[in-house]
Formats: sequence, structure tokens, C-alpha cells
Amino acid sequence: MTTFTTGAGTLTRDALAVLQPGFTGTTAPDWVRRRLAEGLVSVALFGRNVADPEQVTALTAQLRAERDDLLVAIDEEAGDVTRLEVRTGSSFPGNHALGAVDDPALTRRVARELGRRLAACGVNLNWAPSADVNANPDNPVIGVRSFGRDPALVARHTAAYVEGLQSNGVAACTKHFPGHGDTSVDSHHALPQIDLDATTLHERELRPFRAAIEAGTRAVMTAHIRVPVLDPDRPATLSPRILTGLLREELGYDGLIVTDGMEMGAVAGTYGLEHGVVLAIAAGADAICVGGGLADEDTVLRLQDALVTAVRSGELPEERLADAAARVRSLAAWTTGMRRPPAAADPAPEIGLTAARRAVTVTRAAGPAPVTDPVYVATFSPAPNIAVGDETPWGVGTELERLLPGTATGHFTGPDAGTEALRAAGGRRVVAVVRDEHRHPWMGAALDTLISAGPDTVVVEMGVPQSAPRGAVHIATHGAARVCGVAAAEAVLAG
Repeated sequence: MTTFTTGAGTLTRDALAVLQPGFTGTTAPDWVRRRLAEGLVSVALFGRNVADPEQVTALTAQLRAERDDLLVAIDEEAGDVTRLEVRTGSSFPGNHALGAVDDPALTRRVARELGRRLAACGVNLNWAPSADVNANPDNPVIGVRSFGRDPALVARHTAAYVEGLQSNGVAACTKHFPGHGDTSVDSHHALPQIDLDATTLHERELRPFRAAIEAGTRAVMTAHIRVPVLDPDRPATLSPRILTGLLREELGYDGLIVTDGMEMGAVAGTYGLEHGVVLAIAAGADAICVGGGLADEDTVLRLQDALVTAVRSGELPEERLADAAARVRSLAAWTTGMRRPPAAADPAPEIGLTAARRAVTVTRAAGPAPVTDPVYVATFSPAPNIAVGDETPWGVGTELERLLPGTATGHFTGPDAGTEALRAAGGRRVVAVVRDEHRHPWMGAALDTLISAGPDTVVVEMGVPQSAPRGAVHIATHGAARVCGVAAAEAVLAG
């Protein structure tokens, strides 16, 4: 491999500037600090970089000792997708819960408090919110990450979230443009395609993005999806028609365009990582997100070299790379100017639990006995998607064990899950916890088994509540954040 870092000139510095790489460890690696001195402007934090808020604060201070105007990005949607609280579960409910409450002022307050906590840790770019309209209930990767199915609702909450987050100096990155909600394929693995007409695209998918732009979102993240009505050949991340023609020219957006993770299968598996990065910048993207899976110096050097080589060969116009780098530096300058938060920084530590409680909906059958004695909590666990990950705990078991000493818990999956849970319960009343029952036939069959054997079974749905409520008490939390589990456990006892 040939690298061009020796005597780094403008071209090489611009190539480094457009990268948003990840790294391993909870302290700043030497190679990252060297690259910051050579022109790198951004780094990305993932769950592997987080132990606790104090450690993250120390880490970002280490990094800023090398470059004061540093963009520190994180994928902190709250709710099911959390990095800052990856090992405990989020203190904030996710988008679907906020959409279920449908109080934009509450959404703004939640995002403001999240922004305050991120800013306190030295994080100033959040790859959130998701502005995807959850048009396909079988979507394997969006689901509770969406505010809902109604484009107007999603639009008003997206705008409120952007305003709340940015009020504390943390740049919002609204995603996944032009809308990932109507897919049935996870773009982490393959390239989804959305077949819809232009009218539906503009009235449904694009409405929340227009609202985000009007609210002043500082960044927009692309989707690795093919939308034939816009571009029959290339996915949005690599499409000049979508990024330059639609987002820049038609919608009038002038902020930073960030790609979704470039090592995801939808791009890297089809175009190759290096070629995909060149195509993305040429199409109009300004910043390259990479590091969820490839988090090493070699990856950064390979991508830097690919961009420099593409400019020197004429494949990528030098002015396009320079423009992209300038937009990255401009956002870094904005966050530096916002580093002293305004009055909105006043703490509101309980707002997440308040919102989670308001999001709970309870459906009761006639005459069920209230839950007063220890129960058996049977959690039916689907395979997690990559965005959520498998590190973050979820459910109501821990909280019910605290509230009802003697409560026992178990996790089950697969075609025999119901029978196994019934056996493990040993005659105790069951609280069955599910996540997107409508997407998993084995989960529905497990509930059939439990409810048939015990009509007093309590069902807690922590995904999208698409299936009809059933059980003696049915509790829908609209998400699986830690605070949603607390609110659900409270509802179990109140039922």
C-alpha cells in the first residue's frame, strides 16, 4: 500500500478531513492522535469506546488536546440504540415512545437533556434523529427507531428533536435520507430497494427531512437504499441525483451530508469499500462514516489513499473533495462556538422516565387479579439487528425482581420457547415480555401456549405494538430502553 502522508499537503489533509473513523479502546490511540495532527477532523465513538460518562469525558479531552475544533460523533438515538449507556440501557425512551405520546414539547425536552449529557462528555455530533416513516411494519432495522407511521407526526417530532439537541451545542444528524422506513431488508447485510412513486416519496418519506432542514439540522445522514424513482442504478449514498440533485438543489439543504457506515454490506459488499467512498464523495457526500466494524489505522490510510488517487486520476474532482472538507471544518467550527451551552443546559434528569411513563399504554381484560406476589418473567428474545446490538440489556425482569422479591426470570427463543417458559415458570404467574411479536411467528406461538395455560398471563410488548393486545393485561411500552422497562414494571403492579 502506498500512503501519501509524508509532508501532508492540502489534498491529503482534505482526504483525511472527510473521514469519520472509529477506533478501539477507551483511551485515545496514538495513531488517531497522529492523524489529527495531519488533518483528521472527526472521530466516531461506539459502544466499545464507552465505560461511563467520566471515562468518555477524559477520552474526548485527550483527543481535543491534539485538535481543539474536533468533531466527536456518536450514534446515540437513545431508546433501543444507545452507545453512551450501552451496558445499562438508555435513560431516555426512543423515537417510537415519543411519537406515541405525541407531545413535541416533550420530545424537545428529552432531546435537550440528551444533548446536555452528550455535550458534558465532549460529544458534539449525534447521528440522530431517525426521520424514517415506519411505513412497513415488517421493517427489520427501523421499527421503534421511528417516531411512527404518520408523516406529519414524524415531521413535527423530528423538528422538535433537532431543535432540542442543537440547543445544547450538539449537532443533529437527521437520517436516513431519503427514508429507510419502507424497507424489508437490513442494509447492514444487503442493498434494500424501495419501490414507490414520486408522489408518495415526496409526501411521505421526504416530509420529515424537509421539517428537519427547516429546523436547522446541521447534518443529514444518507441511506444505503436504492430508490428507482430517483435513481434506478445507484443507492442514495452513491447517487448524485439524490444527494446533489434532490437534497442540495431541490430541498435547498446546505449543511453536512454524512454517509451511513460505509463498511455495511449494502455498499461495501456491492461496490467495495474504497471505491464506494470515492463514489460517495463524488455524489455529494461530505463525511464518510466508517469504524463500526473496521476500526484501525490501516482502514483510514486505505480510504485516504483512495481519495487522493481518485483526485490525481481525474475520477474525483479536486474541488468536490475540497468542498466536502470545508463543510466538515465548518461544522467543527460551529460546535466550537457553541461549546458554552445556553440556559437550556439546566439539567432535567427525570425527563426520560417521565416520557417513558407517558408512552405506556395498558389494555386490561375483564377481572384479572392484580399482580401482588412474585412472578416468573419469561422474556422472548429475537435476534438483535446490528444497529441495536446485543450488548444492551432490556426487559422488565430486573425491575420486577426489585419490586417483587422472589421473582425469577428466563430468556427463551425458537419454536419451543412457550413450552420451555411454561415449564420454567413452575406454576407461577407469568409476565411474558416480547419485542415485535408481529414479526416473529414463534413468539406469537409462545404467547398462545402461555395464555392458554394461564389466562392471567401479563404480556409486555417492548417493540412496535402491531399485534392485537392479549393476555389478562397487555402493556405496550413502544421501545425497550431501560426507562421503558421501569415504566412497564410499574404498570404490571398497577394492573
